[in-house]
Amino acid sequence: MKIIQHLSLAIALAATASSSFAAPETYGIDNNHTFPSFSYNHLGFSVQMSRFNKTTGKIVFDKVAKTGEVDITIDTTSVDTGSSLFNEHIQAEDFLNTAKFPTAIFKSSKVTFNGDKPEKIEGNLTLKGITKPVTLTVTGFHAMQHPMNKKEAIGANATALVKRTDFNMGKYAPNVSDEVRIDIAIEAIKQ
Repeated sequence: MKIIQHLSLAIALAATASSSFAAPETYGIDNNHTFPSFSYNHLGFSVQMSRFNKTTGKIVFDKVAKTGEVDITIDTTSVDTGSSLFNEHIQAEDFLNTAKFPTAIFKSSKVTFNGDKPEKIEGNLTLKGITKPVTLTVTGFHAMQHPMNKKEAIGANATALVKRTDFNMGKYAPNVSDEVRIDIAIEAIKQ
């Protein structure tokens, strides 16, 4: 009888221990609510803002271990400047060169947490065939059950600064600013 009691206690402790350790969970990008955008100073007159309309990828998030991974692919042919003429201009060889490089890719190398929330995401951005380190600063993060589809979801906003010249897109610099601000609004659903 004592063996059965010890065995039952061991099973109960193992079950309790395993339930307190969460495993990493994978979230697929919600393309309807994920829009990377970029802004830059245009000849000193204004700050121009544009975005990309098609983004795919995944996020791996472990809230207990406080770890994460981000793997995002942006369809650069989906650039939306608000002007069809300028969309063509920015997709040309001097800038995005989407005929040769139709995607931009960001892959994280390190995620730093502040408490339960990611604060910085270090990684590599590949744009126009050139890969450079980029750090995203997370300005907002939320993880909860999605109220409409009842699945676990995460959402975030993040920002980074890059230089066009680092990615062989320096035409008109410095009159059109070399520094470009990237902002990303991202939502992802647990797979």
